[in-house]
Amino acid sequence: MTRASLNTLNHGLVKSANFHGNFVSKLPFSSASSSSLQTIENSQSKPLINPLYNLLPETQNPNKIVDLISSSLKQNSSQLTLLKNDIKPLIPHLGSHEITRVLLRFQSDSFSASTFFNWVKNDLGIKPSSHNYCYIVHILTWSKNFPLAMELLCELIDFVKDCSNCEDVFESLVLCSKDCNFDPVVFDMLIKGYVRKGMVKEGIKTFRNVLEVGHLPSVITCNCLLNGLLRLNFIDQCWLVRGVVPDLVSYTALMSGLCKERRVREAHQLFHRMVHRGLDPDIVSYNTLISGYCKEGRMQESKYLMHEMIGNGISPDSFTCRVLVEGYAKQGRLVSALNLVVELRRFRVSVSSDIYDFLMVSLCHEDRPFAAKSLLERISQDGYLPKPDIYNELIQSFCRCNSVTDALLLKAEMLCKRIKVDLVAYKALICSSCRIGKAREAESLMEEMLKSDILPDPQICRELIQCYCKQSDMGKAESILSYFAKEFQIFDTKSYNILVRTYTESGDMDKLMGLQDRMMKLGFAPNSLTCKYVINGLLKAKRLNNHKLLGSQMQ
Repeated sequence: MTRASLNTLNHGLVKSANFHGNFVSKLPFSSASSSSLQTIENSQSKPLINPLYNLLPETQNPNKIVDLISSSLKQNSSQLTLLKNDIKPLIPHLGSHEITRVLLRFQSDSFSASTFFNWVKNDLGIKPSSHNYCYIVHILTWSKNFPLAMELLCELIDFVKDCSNCEDVFESLVLCSKDCNFDPVVFDMLIKGYVRKGMVKEGIKTFRNVLEVGHLPSVITCNCLLNGLLRLNFIDQCWLVRGVVPDLVSYTALMSGLCKERRVREAHQLFHRMVHRGLDPDIVSYNTLISGYCKEGRMQESKYLMHEMIGNGISPDSFTCRVLVEGYAKQGRLVSALNLVVELRRFRVSVSSDIYDFLMVSLCHEDRPFAAKSLLERISQDGYLPKPDIYNELIQSFCRCNSVTDALLLKAEMLCKRIKVDLVAYKALICSSCRIGKAREAESLMEEMLKSDILPDPQICRELIQCYCKQSDMGKAESILSYFAKEFQIFDTKSYNILVRTYTESGDMDKLMGLQDRMMKLGFAPNSLTCKYVINGLLKAKRLNNHKLLGSQMQ
């Protein structure tokens, strides 16, 4: 190591020592009596151990357990696995004090220290004490191994929470820090750890303790605590953290929490206070307020904020556009949503395709396919390419409005653009054609569908049979039912019952019995509804016969 690097290291150690001295002198508790966690003996002092142990071999001498483990760690961390068998009689003597002594010997080698700590926990099955956790957390934090330090700090929080003696992790970390390298960032991590565990009240308590001893948590830590408070709806507690000068992120987090509480007006006042302090709002802070107003249905205020944002040189992003469009749509004001999109385009704001998709689908669901088609024609000029799902929505909407001709034009457009027409579109077209009595056109569409290797479903079978039954073409209806059963193994009982019901309504029981025989040979089985239709048909036929008999007798 060079002299310059030695001087730098010495300067850092002196600075840390001075900070630690000032830090401990400002502690709001007495280190001698207030903490429930007792400090360990100085690492240089030795506990009282039976001197007769020294007569034993090293691997059986409890006085040597720390030396044996340290020696194995220095050689190779993998040696610990072999050492376990060698020192098996000594493992009961590996207590909290001995674990700490080993950790302090390797405080400049965080890898070896963490390897040893995990070996104790996982391989030996020894539960480390809370101050063992404190030392390993200090060692890892000093070595900038923050992820592992945070993981073990969270374990320490759980460990203390489950204990009955109500230890204070903050006090424990401070008291243990005097024996090892120390970085105040560990207290920022403790606050974050409490928030991560949902223990926000403990996070606030630690935040206050850290402030009292002269350490200022980072803005990131403050924002983390604010977010934790907001998630639990502790809005009033947030102002206790405003004790640190908030930045833009802090203000935005508070505004977000107020908006979630449906206190958008207060959030807007906070927004003005932030601007007054000289902080320039960004897209996130504007979006927070715009979203809050939209959720309350106050679209006028939302749109005003959008204009203000554009006036300040901030272009709305996809979130801004979507939340405004959806806000209008929830109020059933799709025309206003469309006008907004036109206005955004006039401001040269890029409108994402998913917003166009949302508008198209919303118009289709309101059965306004002509408005949706008009929108499609306009935005296609700007390069918008609708997905197959959008075409399906349009075709289904046209079909629900019985505008099959327009739906067929869209299908032709899809084919021209080499967009595959799927079952959803074909089914809508076939079923709609059947409903308006165009059975031949429906069959033609089904043939086209089959050529595209798309198989029909039971609903298509049902609609075709219903259409032919309405036209009293029972032979064609039965052939369709047989065709679906033989070719596609579609045995739709509802389709079969449509035929049965039609025959019973006509009173022609001979044809009905013949149908039943033919259908049972194909594999159709009657259900309770089939039986009901047959019984009603027999009763109807009997009444008709009785009526004819009475008429002939009267003559």
